[in-house]
Amino acid sequence: MSGTTPGAAGVERPIDPQLPRMSGPLTGQEPPAPPKANAFIKELMRGSIVTTILAIVLAMLVGGILIALTDEDVQQASVYFFARPGDTFVAAWSAVYGGYEALFRGAVFNARGADFAAQIKPLTNALGFAAPLIAAGLGVALAFRVGLFNIGARGQMLMGAVFAALFTFHIDLPMWLHLPATLLAGIVGGALWGGLVGVLKAYTGAHEVILTIMFNYVAYYLLLWMIRTPGLLQKEGTNQPISAATPESARFPELFGPDFPSLDWGFVIVILATLLVWWIIERSSLGLRMRAVGENPHAARAAGISVQRIYIYAMLFAGGLAGLAAMNQIQGSVTTGFTATIDAGIGFDAITVALLGRSRAWGTFAAGILFGMLKAGSFSMQAQGIPVDIVLVVQSLIVLFIAAPPLLRTIFFLPKTDAEKAAKARAKAAKKAVAA
Repeated sequence: MSGTTPGAAGVERPIDPQLPRMSGPLTGQEPPAPPKANAFIKELMRGSIVTTILAIVLAMLVGGILIALTDEDVQQASVYFFARPGDTFVAAWSAVYGGYEALFRGAVFNARGADFAAQIKPLTNALGFAAPLIAAGLGVALAFRVGLFNIGARGQMLMGAVFAALFTFHIDLPMWLHLPATLLAGIVGGALWGGLVGVLKAYTGAHEVILTIMFNYVAYYLLLWMIRTPGLLQKEGTNQPISAATPESARFPELFGPDFPSLDWGFVIVILATLLVWWIIERSSLGLRMRAVGENPHAARAAGISVQRIYIYAMLFAGGLAGLAAMNQIQGSVTTGFTATIDAGIGFDAITVALLGRSRAWGTFAAGILFGMLKAGSFSMQAQGIPVDIVLVVQSLIVLFIAAPPLLRTIFFLPKTDAEKAAKARAKAAKKAVAA
């Protein structure tokens, strides 16, 4: 539709219908709203999923640089870099590609396998490694949602193993009774150990970080004493600090048969535990109270929620899930007898898994599988001559970038969140006020 616009001497000139109408503060017309697709893309780039993916990608890039720097062929080619730089780049590419190809081959799919079972065996190994990580990570994540920093998963795992061995290893029961009894004993042991922290936190105000650190030491040395003492947990006929083997009737059956020994029914139980934690936190009334306490305990108390009781419930659940992780160890992967290191660092890795999963049940599940893959693939990388510590560096970098979203957004030029923009505006205003 054509129109007119006032000219310089009051003469109206026709508006060219080919040109868009002017808008902005000087014309008195608001600019058109941005397309919905643009808003969707902007929110997507701000989201946690993209941030997590980019954190993994960036960590892998840094890991690739470290692989190249530690490779002998790259080091030899770098001596004459200025004469033939292509050799250095080719050697670096070969080292990085070979390392990550070995990681994939050892964690997901081995194309060199003789048959399909051999080809997918690495994936089952990764899922087997992931099961206890997921269980312990769920316990840490649940405590995080209540505002508790539970770093005592190690001690809770150890006490779960103590309870299971002390009360069920020396009894003779059919499998349909012995297996769930052992599983329940381990969960109860971890829950009681975690619940004790919750009671002390609730009624004495003691900080859970200090409590869980000390309880880790107590559990470790208590278990060490018990497996060194004949008549308690020490294996008969030996003076070594090791427990008796897990009874055959208390072991998890293999999920897909003897071709995949690392994957057992413990992984199915972990899936059910993930579903249960998701329902409790996101759908139940108890979960609503837990989230309220985690957001603001003072407001929750004013709303009539018993903060002390929620703390106890949270630590009971967290300890029970750590006990489930211990049962995945002694009823699944370590059945010949366990030592005081039965936790295998899982209790502390669970903190990383929970952080990567952003304290959400299914996020923690996915993070546990990722770390299980990294652990399974690290053995293949080590066979390639790559230090296994590279995988640990990658894990640490993933958590570092996840914990610092502004850094990640700066590196990849992602749009800032509204909270970051507001914080920047406040800082700028404060700076102007000080200058004035």
